[in-house]
Amino acid sequence: MEESHVLVVFPHPDDEAFGVAGTIMKHTDNGTPVTYVCLTLGEMGRNMGRPVMATRESLPLIRREELDEACRLLGITDLRRFGMRDKTVEFADQDALADRIGDVINELKPSLVITFYPGYAVHPDHDATGACVIEAVRRMNPEDRPTIHAIAFANGSEEAIGEADVVRDVRDYSDRKMEVIAAHASQTAGLMEQIKNRVEKLDDTLAEQLSNERFWTYTIEDK
Repeated sequence: MEESHVLVVFPHPDDEAFGVAGTIMKHTDNGTPVTYVCLTLGEMGRNMGRPVMATRESLPLIRREELDEACRLLGITDLRRFGMRDKTVEFADQDALADRIGDVINELKPSLVITFYPGYAVHPDHDATGACVIEAVRRMNPEDRPTIHAIAFANGSEEAIGEADVVRDVRDYSDRKMEVIAAHASQTAGLMEQIKNRVEKLDDTLAEQLSNERFWTYTIEDK
């Protein structure tokens, strides 16, 4: 797990909380710098807290503050917001976005990039983000390309692309991971109640989800 620099690219605040928080904390605890590029403020998120803590107008600022707190918990000191509008990433100029992500990669020269697996990440913003990251890496000289670890969680992912080749044990980070999830309270307050109930019932499926994070190493196919 030795990396020189890790770049995480996701579209929404809280995308970093569920499938990769333990991995990020392992890296930051080891002193590896982690940069997080978050494309939007998640201003179109459906939830407003439980009890309600936001309006449609105030939600962007709240989610901005929640992401700051999540990054503090994760040990991320380099957070970069791209200022794109939530739920519109798929409609943006994909070449321009790949160029912009490529600029960050060329600046930082990360050894590892973490993003979504396009086509297997449920949300159109997720899929578009992953596709642009992959295109940015594809444009590089092959010898300079970082490794890409992609997250897939759509139904049928394993049947389509095989089993994840990287399964990281993060059980020692389960409690801290829960804190990161809880930091996004406007979106996760109701979910946290469900998680606590399942923990009390010794839910093995939830325990496994919190203890292991799965990634697919994405192979670049040159055009």
